Amino acid sequence: MSLIHKIALTLIKSVGHIHAKKLLDHFGTAEAVFKASKEQLIEINGIGEVIANLILQSDALSEAEREITFIKKHRIKVLFYSDDDYPQRLKNCHDAPILLYYKGSADLNHPRIISVVGTRKATAYGRQLCQQLAETLAPYNVIIVSGLAYGIDVASHKESLVHNIPTVGVMAHGLDRIYPALHKQVARKMVLNGGLLTEFLPNTNPDKENFPKRNRIIAGLSDATIVVEATGKGGALITADIANSYNRDVYAFPGRTTDPFSEGCNFLIKTNRAALINHAKDLVYYLGWDDVLPEKEEIQVQLPIKLSKDEQKVVLLLKDASLRIDELAICLNVNQSKLAMLLLNLEMQGILISLPGKVYKLN
Repeated sequence: MSLIHKIALTLIKSVGHIHAKKLLDHFGTAEAVFKASKEQLIEINGIGEVIANLILQSDALSEAEREITFIKKHRIKVLFYSDDDYPQRLKNCHDAPILLYYKGSADLNHPRIISVVGTRKATAYGRQLCQQLAETLAPYNVIIVSGLAYGIDVASHKESLVHNIPTVGVMAHGLDRIYPALHKQVARKMVLNGGLLTEFLPNTNPDKENFPKRNRIIAGLSDATIVVEATGKGGALITADIANSYNRDVYAFPGRTTDPFSEGCNFLIKTNRAALINHAKDLVYYLGWDDVLPEKEEIQVQLPIKLSKDEQKVVLLLKDASLRIDELAICLNVNQSKLAMLLLNLEMQGILISLPGKVYKLN
């Protein structure tokens, strides 16, 4: 099928994704659509005389030719709805775009793909959860998708790159720019290990109405959507709702009831719009990835020689899971003031780190 006709089909006014799919189903190829007569076009359900005239009178082919120059120059891959390498998960969504523009190396039909979304004003708690997700999922040969926005999006991309996980950013504008510009360096690394994806042509601005469209692609590309932190309103909740409408799994990390950046996550869990996960390991269990990795022999933790007996007990307790200070106090049968001194000493030695809520884990 001619590339110029594929692109041109997306440039005809009033012919959206639904009408375009009807035309393709009827005529077989984009090229055949442009060769059809008015009578043949009107025969199709939903294609009236107005749309038929727009197709016949459109200068979309000339516009598409100009776009191809940019696409070839910048080595952009065009993924058309009928192509084998078009993301099949997304293709199963009723409002999937008929054409995508892609720069990258990640396989968009990879067996395991998840999306991570959240607030643009991520807290230390949210960033820590992104790190935990990447650390836990790295051995499972997964691809992580997000929106390259401030906050949770870029945190998930950065942590993916740190742990050598391919990560794909879905954008609300053309591939001629990066928005926000501050994320250009991250985006360059993502092209080498992951990719950048959009349905928008070059010179398309990141206008407000483009972001919900971007969010449906984030939800449609993946097996599951994880909401890390979210306020009561915003793009993360929109993406979660879209994922639910696609019958995809949605998971959310809970937060304190007084924390505004966990309000959206708590709401999703309370209203059964998302399953609760306390740790990235829960996600592995829910998605049935337990059998993906071969069992490994347990590695004996080597304790520093200079640790006291009580400090060694703390380290051994934290070997398998993060614990709150009150949980540690109960396990060790010591008062919290004494335990606080032990924990501070271990933290100063770099053996453990403290998380929000007086939670501790090995470094």
